[in-house]
Amino acid sequence: MPRKIDYKVPEEYDGKKLIAFLRGFCGLSTRLVRSLKFSENGMMLNGVHVRTIDRIKSGDVISICIPDDGSRVEPLKAELDIVYEDDDIVVINKSPFMAMHPTHNHQGDTLANALTAYMLEKGKNPTFRAVGRLDKGTSGLVVCALNQFSASRLSGKVKKEYVALVEGNIEESGTADVPIYRPDPTKTLRACSYELGNESAVTHWEREKQYKNSSLIRLKLGTGRTHQIRVHMSYIGHPLAGDNMYGNFMPEIGHQLLHCEKCTFIHPVSNKEMTFEGGLCRDFVQILCELDEE
Repeated sequence: MPRKIDYKVPEEYDGKKLIAFLRGFCGLSTRLVRSLKFSENGMMLNGVHVRTIDRIKSGDVISICIPDDGSRVEPLKAELDIVYEDDDIVVINKSPFMAMHPTHNHQGDTLANALTAYMLEKGKNPTFRAVGRLDKGTSGLVVCALNQFSASRLSGKVKKEYVALVEGNIEESGTADVPIYRPDPTKTLRACSYELGNESAVTHWEREKQYKNSSLIRLKLGTGRTHQIRVHMSYIGHPLAGDNMYGNFMPEIGHQLLHCEKCTFIHPVSNKEMTFEGGLCRDFVQILCELDEE
C-alpha cells in the first residue's frame, strides 16, 4: 500500500519551485523525485497534480504518494521482538541466531523473511529495507524503513551504542583507529593494517565492569565497517567472547557477545529525535550473572 505524506509549505519556500521544496525541505533523493513524477498522484498541490517546475506558495499543502516497490523475499513467519512500529519505520531487537538477509547459507530463516511475513499479515508493504546491518551472531536493535523515502532519509544517520564482553582487563576507555581490509576477497574475514588497510575505521569504547578474566564494555562507532568492532577488539588483544572468527575466548557460547543496545535517529517524517533501547539476549544475561557470582 503506497505511503501518503502531507507537508505544509513554510514561508521560506514561498514562490519557489516545487523541486526546491522536495529536495530541500522534504529531503527527497533525486531518484525518488523522478519516481514520483511518473507515479499516479505521486505529487499533488492542494489535491491537484503538480509539476516539479511549478511555483508554490506559503500555506500550500504538498502531498507525496510513495509507491511500493516490487522487490521482496520469501515470507516466513518467525518470532520478532518489535520495539517500535509506525507507518514509516519498525525497530526490532534481533536475535543473535538470526541472519539479516538470505544467502546461500541462510534461506528462509532470516530477519528479512520474518519481517516480510509480518508486514504481509498487516497489509503493509513487505519490502525489507534495513538501515545498517548486524552480523549473524550479533544481537540488538535494527532499524527498518518501510518505504523508499524513509530509507533515503535514514541512510547513514542512525547512531548506535553497543555492549560487548571481551577477553582480559581492558583499559577504562580508548579508541581503536586502525584501517581495515579484506585479505581474501572470497572470504568475509577482515584484518587491521596501517599499510594494507584501505578503509578507515574508528571504534571508541568505555569499560563498564571488570571481571576476573574479562571486561564488559560499551562501544560507539566513528565509522561503520563490516566486522569493525570484532576485528578492532581482536587487534588490540581483547577479542569478543564467543567470537571464534577473531579469537578463542569462550568458544562454547556459539556466537559473539556483542549487542546493539541503543539507537538514536531523527524520524524521517515527523523530524523528531527518537531513541530506543533493546535488552540483552538470554544467554548474554546468563553469562554476566555467572561472572558476577565468581
